[in-house]
Amino acid sequence: MRAPWFVLLLALCVASLLVGVRQLEWSQLFSLSSDAWLTLTASRLPRLAALVLTGIGLAVCGVILQHIVRNKFVEPGTTGGLDAAKLGILASLVLAPTAGTLGRMLFALLFCFVAGLLFVLIIRRIRFKSAVLVPVIGLMYGGVLSAIAEFYAYRNNIMQSMQGWLLGDFSRVVQGNYEIIYLILPIVGLTYLYAHRFTVLGMGEDLASSLGLNYGATVALGLLLVAVTVAATVITVGSIPFVGLVIPNLVALRYGDNLGRTLPIVALSGASLLLVCDILGRLLIYPFEVPIGLTAGSVGGVLFLALIFWRQR
Repeated sequence: MRAPWFVLLLALCVASLLVGVRQLEWSQLFSLSSDAWLTLTASRLPRLAALVLTGIGLAVCGVILQHIVRNKFVEPGTTGGLDAAKLGILASLVLAPTAGTLGRMLFALLFCFVAGLLFVLIIRRIRFKSAVLVPVIGLMYGGVLSAIAEFYAYRNNIMQSMQGWLLGDFSRVVQGNYEIIYLILPIVGLTYLYAHRFTVLGMGEDLASSLGLNYGATVALGLLLVAVTVAATVITVGSIPFVGLVIPNLVALRYGDNLGRTLPIVALSGASLLLVCDILGRLLIYPFEVPIGLTAGSVGGVLFLALIFWRQR
């Protein structure tokens, strides 16, 4: 059942390599044209790798959070994770201005992990009659974090630059400034290794504990995996919403919730959705480019509303 998704992803990867301001022809590559190979290796291939890994990472983050919270409408964008990572990066710029990319990522990781723990505690303390209220609380929570981040940026005169480099955008991805995104690979490996435990986690604390699962440690591990992925993606390409929300839901509707079986499909589907949004953004106002944060937000928002109506039915 994974073969069609792999073929789709492969076709989208080829299309992504060929789409751009500078036209690439296969004949140029086969003739070893230096300009074509420079464009391919310095820009197109790094961008493709970042797109695929970001899509995989965000989709996997979404499915982990949905099992932890036991709600199908959560992902880093609806639990405050993305906003917390932005706040962490802004804090690093003020508190440790000489810190490099790794230092800023560690700040983002810490803020995202703490924000995730607080969100889980809030959800566990409040009993909701409707599942839709959980992401609403998450959006309110994220709105508070975002407001703090914007106030922090305003006070330190970095408001304009923050709005620019935190919007999801792959046009800045070139060889030498994106490699930290490869941290997503071991995250996906660990998620697959613990897939059965995350599946049991989604059954609830009482049942998971009765089956011998260390509930608290598994929740902490899941939130740490999410924090590392979100921090790596935000520091590399900015904030991209909704991928981790719509993909796990669409896959679960078709294949169920057993992560050991569906996680590869979730990963392939997340990468495919992000590639579609990126290609769309590069073609809409060609030769100019719409940031993927806008295209992914638009496509994901429409799918999010459709999922809410579907669940209500």
